[in-house]
Amino acid sequence: MIFTLSSHNVIQYLQQADLCSSEDGASAKNLPETNNKNANLLVTLKGDRHPSTGARTLLVKQEHQIDDHRIPEEFFKEWLFHQLLQQFPVLGNIAEIASLVLHFDEENSILVRNYLSEYLELRDFYQNSDIYPSEIATAIGSCLGVLHRATFNRREYRDFMATAPQGQFRYQFYNPAQGIESISSDIFGNAPTQALKFYALYQRYESIEAAIAQLAALWEPCCLTHNDLKLENILVHSRWNQLDNCLVRLIDWEACAWGEPAFDLGTLVASYLRIWLESLVVDPLITQEESLQLAATPLEVLQPSMLALIQAYLNAFPMILEYRHDLMQRVVQFAGLVLIQNIQDSIQYDRHFDNISVYVLQVAKDLLTKPQESVITVFGIPESEIVKPFTKISKHPQANKEQNLVRVFYNKTRLRGC
Repeated sequence: MIFTLSSHNVIQYLQQADLCSSEDGASAKNLPETNNKNANLLVTLKGDRHPSTGARTLLVKQEHQIDDHRIPEEFFKEWLFHQLLQQFPVLGNIAEIASLVLHFDEENSILVRNYLSEYLELRDFYQNSDIYPSEIATAIGSCLGVLHRATFNRREYRDFMATAPQGQFRYQFYNPAQGIESISSDIFGNAPTQALKFYALYQRYESIEAAIAQLAALWEPCCLTHNDLKLENILVHSRWNQLDNCLVRLIDWEACAWGEPAFDLGTLVASYLRIWLESLVVDPLITQEESLQLAATPLEVLQPSMLALIQAYLNAFPMILEYRHDLMQRVVQFAGLVLIQNIQDSIQYDRHFDNISVYVLQVAKDLLTKPQESVITVFGIPESEIVKPFTKISKHPQANKEQNLVRVFYNKTRLRGC
């Protein structure tokens, strides 16, 4: 029988794991579940542990069990990522991805990590402040570019990420370019009635399946990727405008694997587009085009951040343009794919589908089937203008010399003016 955590026994569990003691005056509370996969508990340890608050906070997560023989695949990946950073300091020194993991219990599918109380989820920050500073997007793009560049075509990292949980074998890495599975009559009992319109529309657009199939066929994993880099998995420091670096932290590496850079970038772009799409004004008396233009958060407000993100990424990793001449088009195609996956998740977990979701599907269709035109729509400028400043850098003769160098990243966070 697998042990199940709750707010009543989590402190005792942490004590047995030597992660706290009876003198810590620990308190625990349940956090709302964002999906049906994990239970999350926040444990606050009092005492002389934190330099400013005198307290330390732990996030304790446990995967919901399907049966007693289930292997905790996702938490294993996060633990594997933690081990990767320990074994290869060149990656561990990238402050924005530094591991927060303290403990992994494979038998009970429990993961414990530090909780960064001075940071906020980026999506919450955007919603509460209604500002989209380019500095934050630049920090994300730079960090992601450094990670992809540092692991690009490095076999030692690829082999490490191929490690499988005990008792399992891993023959290949997961290709994220997947469409909707074949629809059977079971859909009428499992999906809400209004969601059937989504499946009907999806089947009507054969061009969507063709575009996704092409994405899958051309998928070439070449570096370590996060694979779930939505805004909810990015933290921004509460004093972001006072820091020179480490404004952001990338968290929740449960889906990380050897993958394709464009998917991480596309997931980020999709998250920004969702802010625009979720603010649409939907009314039977106005057209879809008018609805897109009347959004409470116009696309034009988000474009500077998305452009800064891509430019910072290419500045950190210009050589990717040699490997992927169609990088920008694949980014917007993956963004369209992620938007469709978001609709599926909303139907599956929240049993929700509305008229806005129909518009999201239309936008996703354009991103997938018209990538060249969509680059201009998303970023506000043509693809040629985005990549032009970096094409000369990517052909610089230094590339061969760097093969024998170990890139070390030491970012020291400090207050501006200090």
